[in-house]
Amino acid sequence: MASANDPFQFQEFEESNLLGADSESTAISIEDDFISPKSPGGFVPSGDEDPMAEDDKAKLLSGEKKSTPFWTFEYYQQFFDVDTRHVTERIVGSVLPWPGKNFIHMYLRRNPDLYGPFWICTTLVFAIAISGNISTFLVHLGKPDYKYTPEFGKVTIAATAIFSYAWLVPLAVWGFLLWRNNKIMNLVSYSFIEIVCVYGYSLSIYIPAVVLWILPFEWVRWLTILLALLLSGSVLVITFWPAVRDDNSKVIAAVMSAIVVLNALLAVGCKAYFFSKAEPVPPPANLSTTAVTHKHTT
Repeated sequence: MASANDPFQFQEFEESNLLGADSESTAISIEDDFISPKSPGGFVPSGDEDPMAEDDKAKLLSGEKKSTPFWTFEYYQQFFDVDTRHVTERIVGSVLPWPGKNFIHMYLRRNPDLYGPFWICTTLVFAIAISGNISTFLVHLGKPDYKYTPEFGKVTIAATAIFSYAWLVPLAVWGFLLWRNNKIMNLVSYSFIEIVCVYGYSLSIYIPAVVLWILPFEWVRWLTILLALLLSGSVLVITFWPAVRDDNSKVIAAVMSAIVVLNALLAVGCKAYFFSKAEPVPPPANLSTTAVTHKHTT
């Protein structure tokens, strides 16, 4: 038996109390590490948050965008902030229109872009200029007195025609719809950028069409023109119909006719100016008839 003063005597401790004290102290230390402002890796308490950050967070959650003046770079940067999926979706929607599917409501969703229209117009300009030069070369190929010289001036003319159509016509349509909306309330209104976006994407069908115009067959060219006019004009008519359907019948007819006619003038004008018409080849002369004629003359 060990005595009471034996230093090697076993002693019993209350394990539960020790464990509880240790866990409580550990929790307090962890909480202090996370909420202490003096800790280099700790979180800042809610009372010390930056009010500017709270305001930005509230704007992001509410979906509001910061309004910037139109003369700044940030204003135009937002119209080029679009991914490949959206551009592809809008190109397919402009090539395959469907009755009742408004292009602005279905594909833009109040988020128009200028990236797609800009590159579509640029691609169309070079497609028209290059295809026109190749068409001219093929038409005059084989003529002894013809010497091919590339016409670089067609690029400038094509750019002037395409970009004027893609910007000036939407400007006129936007101004007219704005005037009618102020005169007759409760009409559907579109912004200028939305109208430019619609017109830009509606030109995408002409890129494969002008490539086919290289073939020196007039029936192929006119067939592709009619198909491109049908698809491109359908996109424009379906899109702008809700904006004028509650207006006067004469105004509706005038607006729809102007949209279709201007689209047709662009296609027919580019075909007539940039692509040479294939000249018919004269049939070979009959050798027997020529020989008989030569015998009688001698």
